[in-house]
Amino acid sequence: MTATAEHTFEGSERYYLDPELKSIVNIALAMEKPLLLTGEAGTGKTQLAFEVGKALGMEMEVLRAKSTIKGEESCYNQDTVLRLNDARFGAGETGRQVDKFYDYVIWGPIGRAFRADKRVVLLLDEIDKTESDVQDNLLDILEECSFTIREINETIKADIRPAIFLTSNAKRELSDPFLRRCYCHHIAFPSPDQMGEIVNLHYPNTSPKLVEAAVTIFYELRDRGFEKPPATSELLNWIGALEHNGQMPERDDPPLIGILLKRASDIQQYRDGGGKRRFR
Repeated sequence: MTATAEHTFEGSERYYLDPELKSIVNIALAMEKPLLLTGEAGTGKTQLAFEVGKALGMEMEVLRAKSTIKGEESCYNQDTVLRLNDARFGAGETGRQVDKFYDYVIWGPIGRAFRADKRVVLLLDEIDKTESDVQDNLLDILEECSFTIREINETIKADIRPAIFLTSNAKRELSDPFLRRCYCHHIAFPSPDQMGEIVNLHYPNTSPKLVEAAVTIFYELRDRGFEKPPATSELLNWIGALEHNGQMPERDDPPLIGILLKRASDIQQYRDGGGKRRFR
């Protein structure tokens, strides 16, 4: 299978796409392989999946991973409480029938993606939060594009494979089998020049002087070892606030610091250090 023009992602007005990332995204789309995106928070991993879906006209199904998640619940759940309630009191005018299993199935993101009648984007966000056995279970499901409903021993298999994106903040090591079956790409934090391009995508009419000053202060703050250094989203929000207030950020005393720093300990560290003498 090869990617046609209408199925090629060229970036978007609000997403900076470097050539290497563009290449791996489009080969994953063409080869129908899961694409694992790694990198620190704020590098655009999650946003990329949404931009691909928007640009290519595909609907989104999103699984927000957490430590307690099980592979089965990401595919389907049976509402046993509702079924028992209907068995006892009747289903009324709902049309549900107690002896029909599928009347009580709640499809999860994977189940909905596999049952879709057109190609969708399936995003498994922060997959590193799950246990290794769950990761392997999920990848088996994604590789086969099928899962079994154990209560009735029936298999749900996708007629159209979704475009699968997975993200990881490297909170926990992913298993070797998991990595082996994915295409992988690490999104490095943008350089100042790249960040300038990203900012210009969002604020094309903002003063270049304001953008340059804001980006300079932003990177100096990131170098100060805060527990949660400011990321791209914080910078974009900060520039928007500065522009709204008509403020030009000064390196000696940058305004609205609470938009860039979110942890109380980081803000206190900034205040204790005075901030002024730390910039150079």
